[in-house]
Amino acid sequence: MCASLSMAPVNIFKQGADEEKAETARMSSFVGAIAIGDLVKSTLGPKGMDKILMGGGRDASVTVTNDGATILKAIGVDNPAAKVLVDMSKVQDDEVGDGTTSVTVLAAELLREAELLVAKKIHPQIIISGWRKATHAAREALKETAVDHGNDLVKFQEDLLNISRTTLSSKLLTHHKDHFAQLAVRAVLRLKGSGNLDAIHIIKKLGGSLTDSYLDEGFLLDKKIGVNQPKRLENVNILIANTIFGSRVRVDSTAKVAEIEMAEKEKMKEKVERILKHGINCFINRQLIYNYPEQLFAAAGVMAIEHADFAGVERLALVTGGEITSTFDHPELVQLGHCKLIEEVMIGEDTLIHFSGVAMGEACTIVLRGATQQILDEAERSLHDALCVLAQTVKETRTVYGGGCSEMLMAKAVTDLANRTPGKEAVAMESFAKALRMLPTIIADNAGYDSADLVAQLRAAHQENKSTFGLDMSQGTIGDMAQLGITESFQVKRQVLLSAAEAAEMILRVDNIIKAAPRKRVPDHHPC
Repeated sequence: MCASLSMAPVNIFKQGADEEKAETARMSSFVGAIAIGDLVKSTLGPKGMDKILMGGGRDASVTVTNDGATILKAIGVDNPAAKVLVDMSKVQDDEVGDGTTSVTVLAAELLREAELLVAKKIHPQIIISGWRKATHAAREALKETAVDHGNDLVKFQEDLLNISRTTLSSKLLTHHKDHFAQLAVRAVLRLKGSGNLDAIHIIKKLGGSLTDSYLDEGFLLDKKIGVNQPKRLENVNILIANTIFGSRVRVDSTAKVAEIEMAEKEKMKEKVERILKHGINCFINRQLIYNYPEQLFAAAGVMAIEHADFAGVERLALVTGGEITSTFDHPELVQLGHCKLIEEVMIGEDTLIHFSGVAMGEACTIVLRGATQQILDEAERSLHDALCVLAQTVKETRTVYGGGCSEMLMAKAVTDLANRTPGKEAVAMESFAKALRMLPTIIADNAGYDSADLVAQLRAAHQENKSTFGLDMSQGTIGDMAQLGITESFQVKRQVLLSAAEAAEMILRVDNIIKAAPRKRVPDHHPC
């Protein structure tokens, strides 16, 4: 009796909780992660395709993109392993700005290989051990082949242009990549190594074509100057504020309205006088400035700009060297912003305010033009990726070759290590090399070429120590990446390798998935 009782399954979870064990849990993780990889892999490379993302709700927004991070952020994922890959792609985007699709595809391919090895009864811990050694070998191979032109300004600028072109070649801007590569490099070099991308402001204006986009050496604010106020000022002292003019008052009779209005006007006048004591000729407020204070500013010859949104005010304070102020009792404690000239400029049919000669000399604005809002949004995402990669490259000046060259190099180093390693770990290393070789395979597939033939040629070239050879997707052949100028940031490639290996290892370790019981809805017995 006792024996039969002990054999009975015991459920220790709450009712409604769910548990997946051993092979089922592992299979569920593999399927989820591989599905995420398959979803984004068609966007990889210079000939990758785009996805249309449609939002829910009444005003269903439409986004056209091939940016891995944007696609994964927009989709709702229920599978826990898939969530790990989505988070990893987000971190890649925040950390280095590019390689979001590569990192997701590499992690998915590693797990595809792991699935085959687990099916052959190789234990996950042996696979992980082999992968760790493979990751180290791949990282060392990448480090050895990295080129550093940090001390040669001319060559380094050429590297930056090549990196920018390579980053943009897989985006919407590929047909105008020379124009936008120049824009991005000029903007990043103005930062003088600080890497503070907040100083680069991107404004999107409908109309014209993408080639009409330009870099403006100054700061543009998409607002209008108040009525009857100076439209042009030189040697400007700017007070940037976040303050409310006026307040809400309740009255019990109409007779009191005029009285309160007078008191309110007096209050506003006093506030304006306190603001003018700061010795300014330009006042920018994040909130509304009513007609009466606007008249007072106009009479004092001060330019007043209202409703400058929060991001605009923050960036304006940064580039003009001022601080955002809410109280005006101590002018001596307030740090004013400064610039040499403020004037109105026209872009398309819109009037904007242009600040030139700002305190932060590296500040600039990139004005994007385009036919539709979707094109402008995707152009901004593409340019943002290029700017992030360039800012990283200015800090970490080493570069590697693109076009699948680095992946084949790493795969060769891992294969060589596998050939020297006895035991089952060698099989895991081989699978790691195979996953790395899948990236150039997918790049070739997406371009419509014979990937098996091209990757075999590329592998043979690397065996002959032609270590700068990669895929030339404009010709559909293999070529010398050094001559073609297909260069990528070392930092981005290293991050792709390490993040994908860590995420795949984490998912492979899972042997149990426990889902909490869903919260029960309690009926509301007291409806309002």
